[in-house]
Amino acid sequence: MQIVDTHAHIFEPGLNLAAVRRYAPDYAVTVHDYLSVLDRHGVSCGVLIQPSFLGTDNTYMIEALKQFPRRLRGVAVVDPTIDGVALETMDAVGVVGVRLNLTGLSLPRLWEPEWQTLFGHLRRLDWQVEVLRDSVGLPFVIDPLLNAGLTVVIDHMGRPTEAGVDDPGFRYLLQSARSRRVWVKISGLYRNWPDLSDLSRAKDCAVRLLDAFGPERLLWGSDWPHTQNEKNIRYAMTQQQFEACVPDPADRKIILQDAPARLFRFNQAI
Repeated sequence: MQIVDTHAHIFEPGLNLAAVRRYAPDYAVTVHDYLSVLDRHGVSCGVLIQPSFLGTDNTYMIEALKQFPRRLRGVAVVDPTIDGVALETMDAVGVVGVRLNLTGLSLPRLWEPEWQTLFGHLRRLDWQVEVLRDSVGLPFVIDPLLNAGLTVVIDHMGRPTEAGVDDPGFRYLLQSARSRRVWVKISGLYRNWPDLSDLSRAKDCAVRLLDAFGPERLLWGSDWPHTQNEKNIRYAMTQQQFEACVPDPADRKIILQDAPARLFRFNQAI
């Protein structure tokens, strides 16, 4: 049984940091640390997400992908002016998409020529665009990406507010399911609702996501190593939270195995 964790990060001190960043951890979590965690928790494969504080220098992640091509895939952060050859080089080692981490940032001008050129490269490679943004900003990101013909993956259940299913941004996310080109990660629950003793809003949102997207376009991610929440969160907790949100074993199989294997190309050799 090939279970896929679709959201994790690796890093260590001394790497090149982004000039503009919200934080930077002072400890190391290597690819070997991550794979050891996966082994202990019965998880086969993982997707490495370039952390925001490393900016567009994806070197550390790419070296990990080269070492473990059967177990890992990657999602990079790139400058919109990157050329197609550089993207093809990353594609060859298991990068399958780019991430827009827009937390605390102004929305990019996605209609401008440099972004449209990038989107053309992404369509050619059949890459996804992964989005991290508070729910209120989702329409201003998802719509341009869908209009560009791209596959979109939304992190952390769309980052709804305390209103949960009544949050307007979350309701928009549910409507975007009609495009059949949007996927959503059931991940980072603790970032949305810090009270770990109350999963009621997470469960309610999961029910709505399952109804709108079906399990075939939902994913699970641990968000390991739970940056800025390391003292409160453990890997096993994220698995337990997922099982609480998705109680049906048949749905869980699709979300944990079938859907990510297809989207992240674990069924293809690198």
